[in-house]
Order: sequence, then C-alpha cells, then structure tokens
Amino acid sequence: MLDKTTLAKQFIKALPHAVMLGMVPEEMGEGDAAISMPYKTDLVGDPVTGVIHGGAVSALMDTCCGAAVMCHPKNAGGTATIDLRIDYMRAATPGQTITARATCYHITRSVAFVRAVALDDDAENPVATATGTFTVEALA
Repeated sequence: MLDKTTLAKQFIKALPHAVMLGMVPEEMGEGDAAISMPYKTDLVGDPVTGVIHGGAVSALMDTCCGAAVMCHPKNAGGTATIDLRIDYMRAATPGQTITARATCYHITRSVAFVRAVALDDDAENPVATATGTFTVEALA
C-alpha cells in the first residue's frame, strides 16, 4: 500500500491543470506540502511586464493546500476545496520559479484548515498568501 505522500505526489502529477502549468511536487510531509511552478511564457498575464497570471498562482496555491490536506495523518484520503482566500502581495518576478508551501494546521471530523505562501527567489517578500478550508474524509 502506498503512503499518503506518494499518493499526493501521484495525484498532482495526474491533474491536467497541474501538468499544463508545469507543477512539480517538491516536498510532502504530515500535513505539509511544497510545489513549484517554473516560469513559462505561456502563463504570462501581462506581455508588457512578463508577469505570470494570478490565476496560475491561484491554481498552484490551491493544489498545494490540497496536497497538504491529503498528507495529513488525520485525513483518510482525498479532499476538495471548500473556501480559499488568496492575498496577492506583489507580482512574481518574471523568469523565476514560484514555489507554494502549505501547512494543514487543524482538522475536525469534516474540515481541514490550511495556510499557504507563494514565493519566488525573494523568500522574504511573498508573492501571495492564502488561507482555506478543505473537505476531509473520515478515518474508518
């Protein structure tokens, strides 16, 4: 039987949007996840500045939050987004990989609570932060 982190990585690699966006699972742990998204010119939202579209950053953060929930020891399996709030702090620097890091910090019988941050090479100056709630599959 595969462990939760392996299943989460396989799930991400099978998601069509994650594949198209170039998402790469980097780290998975018990309630923690990190996923990177390399810079791609076809993800640029503003051709004048070369900045990645906010929707791509949003998808990265949502996927990373879901992976953190999937890896949490109190979650029996899959998850789905209930609510996700993203605060965009600044434009990502053109040409740089964006990495999302998420932590599932609390789980009830049916809801997981997650925090995340998206960073480029400037780790002291986040591109975006997120908080969200996700469904939880009850343990048998």
